Amino acid sequence: MSASPAPGTSTPEPDPRDRVAVPVYYIAETPAGLRLQREFHSVVTDDRASAAVREMLAGPTGIDPDYRTYWPPGSALRGPVRRDGGAIVVDLTGVQPARMGSELAELTVQQLVFTVQGALQATDPVRILVDGATVPELWGAVGTSEPVERGDPYALRSLVQIDSPADGARVGRQVAVRGEAAVFEATVLWEVLRGGTLVQQGFTSTAEGQRFAPFAFTVTLEPGEYTVRIREDDPSDGEGRPVLFDDKTITVSG
Repeated sequence: MSASPAPGTSTPEPDPRDRVAVPVYYIAETPAGLRLQREFHSVVTDDRASAAVREMLAGPTGIDPDYRTYWPPGSALRGPVRRDGGAIVVDLTGVQPARMGSELAELTVQQLVFTVQGALQATDPVRILVDGATVPELWGAVGTSEPVERGDPYALRSLVQIDSPADGARVGRQVAVRGEAAVFEATVLWEVLRGGTLVQQGFTSTAEGQRFAPFAFTVTLEPGEYTVRIREDDPSDGEGRPVLFDDKTITVSG
C-alpha cells in the first residue's frame, strides 16, 4: 500500500520545465572559411526554441571561445518564438546597424535559422521581426521581407563537429567523444594532444557517409589537460579545399 501524505501537507506539483540540451549555432573561422558550428547548452525551460535563441544572443562566444556570434551587442528576443502561417516567427529587439560583409551577414542570419529550426526539429522557414515588425533587410545585405529558408548545410556548416565533451569540460579517464560529421567514406580521424604533443590517434566511423551522421569513440587518458581533435579524411591528398577539423580542450581528472 502506498503511503498517503501526512495531514496538512501536500505533494508538490512537478515543475513543468525540465533541464534540456538545446542546439545553439555559432560562426567559426575554419581553413575553408567561415562555417557554422554547433554546441549544446543545458538549460531549464519549457520553450526550447526561445531558450536556444536567447543562448545564441547571450554573449560574443559560445562555450567554445572559437565559436562566435556577430549579432550586434544588445540584440535580444522580444517575445517567445511562435509558429504562424507555416513559418517560425522570431521577434527580436535591439538589433542595431552593423558593418559586416554580405557573406558574414548571410551566415549570421543563417545562424539564427539553424538554431531555432534545430531547437524545434523543424525545417519551416523563419520570419524575422524587429520590434514586432517586418524589416526589408538586415545590415543592408540580407533580405528579410519574406521568411528565410535554411541554406545548404553542406555549404554552411563545418562538416565535422564534436558535441561532447564541451570545451573546458572536466571528465574522467574514460573520455567518451560524440559528435556529428558528413565525411568521405564515413571516416572521422581523431587525435589527442597534450601540450602540442600527439598522445593518441585513431579513426572512427559515422553511421552514414557523405551525410551528417553521428559518430562516437572512447579514449582512455591519464589525468591532465588535453586537446581532442577530429578532422575529415582528405581523399584528394591536398589537391582539394582545406581539411575541416574541430577540437575541444578538456581536463582529465583521476
